[in-house]
Amino acid sequence: MERIAAHSFIFLTILLGLYGQIVLKWQVNLAGPPPTDWPMRAAYVWRLLLNPWVLSSLLAAFLGMLSWILALGKAELSYAYPFTSLSFVLILFASAIVFDEPITATKIAGMALIVTGIVVGSR
Repeated sequence: MERIAAHSFIFLTILLGLYGQIVLKWQVNLAGPPPTDWPMRAAYVWRLLLNPWVLSSLLAAFLGMLSWILALGKAELSYAYPFTSLSFVLILFASAIVFDEPITATKIAGMALIVTGIVVGSR
């Protein structure tokens, strides 16, 4: 039962991180490229920080940290941490679905190496 709880918290941490990254990219895309001068760039960042969607991504990061704390209470760090690499795989597919970003053979090969590393590292 402890193992199931540990994996649940690890997976929740990854999903919350995925949510945060997708929302941030979405909102940055809507905001457009940052200005080149510093006063306008600071205003750009400030507007994004006050954006409710961006705030929800910050909340997701905080909740992800809490979930990670609970995961570490149930599993060894050396066991749990390699699973966080699954976020790279999920981000690849989510960015392709949400933002129409390309999935190349090179990216797939890299993801296969990451997954192989997770399998080997978690044993």
